[in-house]
Amino acid sequence: MPDRHELGEPEERTQEARAAQRELVAHTPDFIFSEAASFGGSLVGGAQHGVSAGGSARDVFMGGKTEIHHHGPAATAVYASGEIPRQRLDTLAEVFAEGPVFAAALARLREERVLVLSGAHSTGRNAAALMLLHRLGVPAVHALSSETSPAALGGRLFSLGGHVLRDLPLSRNRPLREAQLYAARDQLRKVDGYLVVTVENSPFLLGAAPLPWEPPEPAAVLRAHLSGPRAGGTGRSVAEVEALLDLGPVRDFLSRDAHRPAEAARFAVEVAGYDGSEEAVARLADFGQAAVEEQCREWLSDPETTLRDKAFLISLAVFDQAPYVLAAELADRLYVHFQRLQHPEQPPEIPLFGLSAEARLERARATGELRAEATEWGSVPQYTAYFRKEDTPRVLLTEVWTGHPSARPALVAWLKELARDARPVVRTRAAAATALLAHADLPSAVALLIDGWAVSKSFGPRVTAANALTLAQLLDAPVVLRLLTRWCTDSHWARRWTAIRAFGLLTPLRPDLAGPALSALAARARAGNSSRAEENNLVESTALLLSVGARRGEMLSELVRLLHHDTPSVRALALGAFVRACDNGEEGALVEWYADTGMYEADSARDLATLWRTALGDRAHTRAALNALHTWVHVAERRTDAAQALEFLLPALVVTADDHRRLSHELLALRAPDGGPRPPIADRLLGVLVPSPTDPSRS
Repeated sequence: MPDRHELGEPEERTQEARAAQRELVAHTPDFIFSEAASFGGSLVGGAQHGVSAGGSARDVFMGGKTEIHHHGPAATAVYASGEIPRQRLDTLAEVFAEGPVFAAALARLREERVLVLSGAHSTGRNAAALMLLHRLGVPAVHALSSETSPAALGGRLFSLGGHVLRDLPLSRNRPLREAQLYAARDQLRKVDGYLVVTVENSPFLLGAAPLPWEPPEPAAVLRAHLSGPRAGGTGRSVAEVEALLDLGPVRDFLSRDAHRPAEAARFAVEVAGYDGSEEAVARLADFGQAAVEEQCREWLSDPETTLRDKAFLISLAVFDQAPYVLAAELADRLYVHFQRLQHPEQPPEIPLFGLSAEARLERARATGELRAEATEWGSVPQYTAYFRKEDTPRVLLTEVWTGHPSARPALVAWLKELARDARPVVRTRAAAATALLAHADLPSAVALLIDGWAVSKSFGPRVTAANALTLAQLLDAPVVLRLLTRWCTDSHWARRWTAIRAFGLLTPLRPDLAGPALSALAARARAGNSSRAEENNLVESTALLLSVGARRGEMLSELVRLLHHDTPSVRALALGAFVRACDNGEEGALVEWYADTGMYEADSARDLATLWRTALGDRAHTRAALNALHTWVHVAERRTDAAQALEFLLPALVVTADDHRRLSHELLALRAPDGGPRPPIADRLLGVLVPSPTDPSRS
């Protein structure tokens, strides 16, 4: 059944602009608002980065990919079966960092002959398996095919020396049992052999007690690589290695989130090539971004990573720093869209059960932790998930949009579905993801997503479009400001509504755009023929311009200027926006700014008094202005500085006898917000209302 948004049915609910802004700020991911939101790198900024000097040892994948070695020279061959060349083992041994459990693993292997080494992908467990056998001094190391079944394991161990079975796939129907390891041990005693099996953390180890592998620290990996022998010579001295580790970019690399051994090994190649030049320093500083880009490319292009894993990665990028259950739930919806796109003749299927949350996050190089999440009912604990590398979400989303256009139909359908979700965080994250896509390819993002939302007759999609354009401008996506300015006077009322709301959301976050925003909003008011809903939207968005602390004085001056405009609708916009901005008693509102700053600035104090007098004296705005004045008085009840500010302001509002009577009547009739008696501050303010010289009540 079509969604009512698609049918374009009118939607009665609306949302006040200040509430929309709070919702946007509350649910937008950190990578939009952070100071690091400027982009760089080949995927997102145009500058080409890459992994040089040997490439990448590909121990970095999700899914069922066979791992090679976590550090050392890049591998070009995968040994599915047969003897591993001695030269390769010797080369790896020269740069291998043992890690905290290596010694215990070696002792156990020597005693038991069979060792199951468990751990997450990319932690170096496969390189450790090879080095354990190498340290035993076996005459040869044989690689067994990962297709070897646990039941057939004992029948594959006929060679003298060491055997390694990397990434043994286990499942409910294919567990690794204790008895199978006993059989393998008996066979190994006959041939004087040893076996190391590496597996992921798995519930299908039935009685087979694995040794959990813990990777070495990144600093240890760097030291091992930098101390290893160089071509045609010996290794660096301890002093030389420590000097390299003390370089600023190297210290920064080591101080960030824990790096996997493979990444530390690739970074060691860059450090080893350091020659003291500015270019070398820049390469080291850029390595982290280049590594994230490389990782995202590998995740998405790897044919052995399942569609469900890729859907989870993309969903986690959208819901980074949000509850894990959202990323997991909505990843399966994306997975359905991927299945329909790739296999339209088959009904989509979602496995009901699978890996644990911890296992899925580990594969995605992400972390989960219990955090307090603010809701409209109060703070609640939520298991929150996030990528360890903060750049991953934006790089991954940009890469899937620009590097894999065949996935766009599924991604677009999914984002449209998220934009219709009842949960504000889901809708806002859909807008944030769309903003990233617009930064990468604005024409496509507008054509496929934003414009469809913007022209909807329903309120929700238009807000999503406004949010997306607001966040895209924060990311400095090209020509967004020009698009919003044109849409303000577009022939389609819904595009106008979207642009008007976007300007209101944008300027508190980008104060430098307050001037262009006011010009665009005033241009729409000058054109006239606005519906009541559009007029209200114009007023609310213009009022938000006065929430920009650094620009409030400037905006007051601009509104005073608009009072003298020859178009009545522009004058009405200025007064309506001013009154709406004043009728706000929340923290940081205009009344607080006036008490803190505005009353001490002569121009600002004069302009604000002018706007107050005009609004109070304008028949169309008098009632709303008096209501806003009530708000200021109630704020003055709890803030001494606001009370002093009102004592300074009110005399400036009395020019005629009508002014005096109007304000006196309101203060006398004022009641507490709960309907209680007149607050004492009202009597205090009555005392500062000096009658005008023309007031006949004066004696």
